[in-house]
Amino acid sequence: MPDRISSEVVIDAPPDVVWAIVTEPRHVARWLSDEAEIDLRPGGSMLLTWHGHGAYRARVEAVEPLHTFAFRWLRREDNEPGDGTSTRVEITLAPEGPRTRLRVVETGFQQLTWAEADKARYAEENTQGWIQELNELREYAARLGSSPTGHER
Repeated sequence: MPDRISSEVVIDAPPDVVWAIVTEPRHVARWLSDEAEIDLRPGGSMLLTWHGHGAYRARVEAVEPLHTFAFRWLRREDNEPGDGTSTRVEITLAPEGPRTRLRVVETGFQQLTWAEADKARYAEENTQGWIQELNELREYAARLGSSPTGHER
């Protein structure tokens, strides 16, 4: 069972636009969850809500504008993110000409205090989930255009 999963995508938008998409609640609620609350500072709280599935708490761990955004989370309700109760998601951005390479690395599956089969299933669900969510992010960025304050086309 992996302790680390990763996925990446090249987005046809500059890093400032992609940064806004991955850190501003109004954008996060368009590609990752249905609603989002984010206190964008290390130690800040996050709440990601999927209608019909629940609301999940997260904690911001790193904020390096235009480069790195990291948080701890667990897609289970009534969970306080911490060591042994959550995984760490690190999103990094790297410019590639007028585009941005976005990489997501999620770690900490082995440290979860669950049965091995449950940890393996969660890692597999998240592996598939990140592929789907990053495709949605890429499509959302294309509709948004070249401005982080822009509106979908």
